[in-house]
Amino acid sequence: MPRRKNTHKGKASRHLLERVQHPDAAGIDIGAEELVAAVPHERDEEPVRTFSTFTGELHALRDWLLACGIKTVALESTGNYWIATYSILEEAGIEVFLVNARHVKAVPGKKTDVCDAQWLQQLHAAGLLAKSFRPAKEIVPLRYLLRHRSHLIESAGRELQLMQKVCNEMNLHLHHVLSDLDGVSAQRILGAILQGERDPEKLASLCDRRVRAPRARVIASLEGDYREEYLFVLGQCQQRWEQTQATITALDEKLAGLLAAFEAPCQGTAPTAPWQQRRLHKNSPNLPIYDEAWRFYGVDLSSVAGVSAATLAVCMTELGTGAQIKAAFHSNQAFCSWLALCPDNRISGGKVLKAKTRQVKSRVAGALRLAAQALSHSKSALGEYCRRMKGRLGKAEGITATAHKLARILYAMITTRRPYDEKVAFAITPAKLQRRLNHLHAQAAKFGFQLVPQPQPLT
Repeated sequence: MPRRKNTHKGKASRHLLERVQHPDAAGIDIGAEELVAAVPHERDEEPVRTFSTFTGELHALRDWLLACGIKTVALESTGNYWIATYSILEEAGIEVFLVNARHVKAVPGKKTDVCDAQWLQQLHAAGLLAKSFRPAKEIVPLRYLLRHRSHLIESAGRELQLMQKVCNEMNLHLHHVLSDLDGVSAQRILGAILQGERDPEKLASLCDRRVRAPRARVIASLEGDYREEYLFVLGQCQQRWEQTQATITALDEKLAGLLAAFEAPCQGTAPTAPWQQRRLHKNSPNLPIYDEAWRFYGVDLSSVAGVSAATLAVCMTELGTGAQIKAAFHSNQAFCSWLALCPDNRISGGKVLKAKTRQVKSRVAGALRLAAQALSHSKSALGEYCRRMKGRLGKAEGITATAHKLARILYAMITTRRPYDEKVAFAITPAKLQRRLNHLHAQAAKFGFQLVPQPQPLT
């Protein structure tokens, strides 16, 4: 007898797609030069259409979707090609679901743009697509400018590395004597060298009075090979570095103007704190970050050890205000899952197949990991927690666990507007106490002992 085919799986998926939760849904497959849009079959005689990515064609796409009665659209986050389409549809009042391409990559049948668009429309109509987080419309310009600023910082760093390379070839050990080449003293000396000064003593006299290196060591480091080709390349590198610094300064002024015009939910200035806590890094934005963070969240996040001005700037521009964070993430578990700082458990048949964190590109998670790395020598409770996690799990895993702890603390502070308290953040819960007791019983049984509870004295 021939074997009967098992069609149960196909029927289940077909019935699942028939459950329409978004009847006015469309799907768009995004490309670099053209995009394919699909609407329900009953809305138009030609339910699938192809448009180019020119602005006029995007407006035609918008008008066609509105004529078909479309209220929500799902599109994949393919590169940065989706941004123009997203903006035009959002301005037209259409709710746009930005979807992770990994969630919809399994398309039945042939892999074509038409199939992708139809599959997106079916999944979105059935309510099977999750909407990716995107900050509020007024936060997007801040995020764009701060991301551009990070690229400028990287460009300035590359120019400094080239200057250091030229100094090595000239046998100038200035970067070995001074802390960095972008400091005041180093830039004065390099500027004098490019202007023709060669006397080591005169060059050493340009150092700032706060330089800790001995004067004789600075003089010895300034005896080098001043060849013409080396000086030419060094001058070009310094010129590009100065241009990048001027661009960063102009960008900080633009950011300050946007932040001043932004109507934050909280008013006032942040409470005073010790200068060590509010010390700005040389690459931090030249902005009143702590006061602006207070306006955004209504609580002093910098009171948490490891949270610097750079961390606050990333949180404000990537996430938005406290109310927006609370509306986007219903719990700290959802927030940490979006950051990919918690284990991504894969269990099948009762067996754990994978329990590592997901590999995602998140600037907030990266900023929290940098904050966690700065806690290695901190004397706070978070510093002790970081060292304990690194000793138990390993260096990389311990930093991720500390970043996870920081994310939960910051989310709790933002949503409740309560100040940071180490006793509350590291309180011994009944579940934690029970785990400690189980560990002690296991250790005692391993060595042949048995723990006996001590009777409580009568009062």
